[in-house]
Amino acid sequence: MKKGKIKGKYGYDVEVDIAFKDVNPEDYDILVISGGKGPEKMRLDKDALEITKHFFEKNKPVAAICHGPQVLVSAGVIKGRKATCWIGIRDDIIAAGALYEDSEVVIDGNFVSSRSPDDLYAFGREMIKLLK
Repeated sequence: MKKGKIKGKYGYDVEVDIAFKDVNPEDYDILVISGGKGPEKMRLDKDALEITKHFFEKNKPVAAICHGPQVLVSAGVIKGRKATCWIGIRDDIIAAGALYEDSEVVIDGNFVSSRSPDDLYAFGREMIKLLK
């Protein structure tokens, strides 16, 4: 992802103030990967995948919701981890070696995942616990 304006799902402009290539993951306490269509593009960005790998290698908190685990699949970090996701990518995370659970939120050590926007309360609650 490059710096500059991007258009969100509902047509809103968002200003991206840092490109993935310029991110130093040591400067961040948690990696949150949202859902929707973004992860489909993120998973193709080598810098985004390196950031993701860094968080798992350093055992730093990671939270992914909806389609977010697609990035984890492409980064090769989901194998052997308990996870949930949007039903449409369930087979993808299972094929990548995740231990799929159909729950509103799944916690596996420093990793939290949820299925959909309907699960946001539980997702947010558990994500905050990772930071304490």
